[in-house]
Amino acid sequence: MIFLFSCNSQKANSGSKYSVIEYEATPCFGSCPIFKMTINADRTAVFEAEHFNFSKGFSKGEFDKPREGTFKGTIKEEDYKKLVALLDGLDVKNLNEKYGERNVTDLPTSHLRVNFEDGSTKHVEDYGKRGSEKLAELYKFFEDLRNNQQWTKVN
Repeated sequence: MIFLFSCNSQKANSGSKYSVIEYEATPCFGSCPIFKMTINADRTAVFEAEHFNFSKGFSKGEFDKPREGTFKGTIKEEDYKKLVALLDGLDVKNLNEKYGERNVTDLPTSHLRVNFEDGSTKHVEDYGKRGSEKLAELYKFFEDLRNNQQWTKVN
């Protein structure tokens, strides 16, 4: 019985084990990009841009403007492989659920939500986006995806 279970758990770790990967960046006191990106196992993605995704510099008036839009695209294969490698390197299932000290009130929060092929999920909230060096590298990767993929505005 134990042998069968160990074989099954190894099998679950092969191939694409992530069914949905979602990253969300919340506002800060400034011009931090505010967006949510959802990437499926087939590499199709939705990028929901709120504010500060395309503008350089800070203007308080930015919040008076409408949200920047919803975009769809397909993540390039090499970038998706890199994303999977970054997640594998983090050992997502064993990350803390919360990072960051809330004694400073003007920092952005990131939310990493991962749905696994086995039906389990993980949500990591990182206030200040400094949970670890590897997490910070993942956040930067998501921020770069906003500009290095083909996105089509859908609304």
